[in-house]
Amino acid sequence: MRCYIKPEEISAISFDLDDTLYNNAPIIEKAEAELARFLHYKYPRTSQFEREDWFALKRKLQKERPELCHDTGLARVSILTLGLRQLGYSVKEAEAGGVEGLNCFLQHRSDFCLSQPVLELLHHLKRKYRLVGITNGNVDADRIGLGSLFDFVLSPGNGMRMKPAPDMFKVALDRLNISAAQLLHVGDSHSSDVMGARLAGCQSLWLNPAFGRSEAEQAKAYLPHIEIDNIEQLKLFL
Repeated sequence: MRCYIKPEEISAISFDLDDTLYNNAPIIEKAEAELARFLHYKYPRTSQFEREDWFALKRKLQKERPELCHDTGLARVSILTLGLRQLGYSVKEAEAGGVEGLNCFLQHRSDFCLSQPVLELLHHLKRKYRLVGITNGNVDADRIGLGSLFDFVLSPGNGMRMKPAPDMFKVALDRLNISAAQLLHVGDSHSSDVMGARLAGCQSLWLNPAFGRSEAEQAKAYLPHIEIDNIEQLKLFL
């Protein structure tokens, strides 16, 4: 554990979810595989598309519609719809497939539960602090066991931008009715979590390495207040 900036007293903790409270990579890999299986069954022409074809559509749409970079659900529906149209499906079929595909992905994307140690840690912290989620992802917090632990979970979309933009932090502060300095944000990504929290005036705690990966470099202009290498270390100073 490293302390770069002396932390101030806090009253609430916000958590990034993916790769902070669980290893997200295998979950997304499974959800993508289930989506591909669904598409091949319901829309057989999608077997003509390789993974790179879908990524090419994603890059094209994000360039044409930058707002999709901040709304993962709408982006996935739009990509699937465009791909189905290019494969010769009707507008009605393609639009239905886009929605069905998103629902399939989301069903499997949240098909897991948090580990017992992480749940115990959150229960421990909840005795003293209000807990919330601020995530760039779209996991169903209730399904993975956070519904009774977090006051709310914020995700980008509907005009709210992804971290490191301050949008979700500002909404969280308003809903918690606290000052920025009273919120400690815990996350695995320096570019999203540390920078986002610091730019919003909040305190930041960087989990590095995170579940499944680590970040070797960090921007010196945006040091976290605290850096830890295991989520359990939160108990040491909170």
